[in-house]
Amino acid sequence: MSLPNCPKCQSEYTYQDGDLLICPECAHEWKEGEQAEAEAGAIIKDANGNVLADGDTVTVIKDLKIKGSSSVVKVGTKVKNIRLLPEASDGHDIDCKVDGIGAIKLKSEYVKKA
Repeated sequence: MSLPNCPKCQSEYTYQDGDLLICPECAHEWKEGEQAEAEAGAIIKDANGNVLADGDTVTVIKDLKIKGSSSVVKVGTKVKNIRLLPEASDGHDIDCKVDGIGAIKLKSEYVKKA
């Protein structure tokens, strides 16, 4: 019987303790059925329904005001090399750097894959 890789760090050295699976490298613990749920929840899609991945280039589809600043990210701004944040609780699931503004977080519903 082969145990699945860790859903958090993809380590192949998982082991079973009772009904839990444990990763010795990142100390993540989960039940075997939860792995599929975690992987399904990690899919982030753009405004058109395209699946996004780390390193993608996206285009902003709406003027976005930056909270606490007078800056605005304009429609059509290309953002390169995004990083996805699947466990974001506030809905901002893309971490990126925008030229002229700096590091910000975006919601995937306001971007489309370029």
